Amino acid sequence: MVPLRRITQPTLDVLAVLVEATITGTELHGWVIMKAVGRSGPTVYGVLDRLEDHGWVEARWDDDVEPGRPRRRYYRLTADSLPAARTLVSARDPARRAIRLRPGTA
Repeated sequence: MVPLRRITQPTLDVLAVLVEATITGTELHGWVIMKAVGRSGPTVYGVLDRLEDHGWVEARWDDDVEPGRPRRRYYRLTADSLPAARTLVSARDPARRAIRLRPGTA
């Protein structure tokens, strides 16, 4: 896991959602993350790509695809990155309300 050099608010938002998902045992795909953080696809996927490149996030493609629907890519924090992500989110933005996943959005 490579330390993050550039930490933007979108990065913190995505990390906060991924931390919560890890704690609750929820696996998230990109659309759910986009809706949870209220940011555009290019922004969220850019953050996810950067986090994956740095070893903070693991991704996998859904093998159970319904006909007529695109494959989903699921994201989760690596075991090594969870403590650092929690610390980073709380240290950078301690007063921020936690971004909560809406039931049924995973």
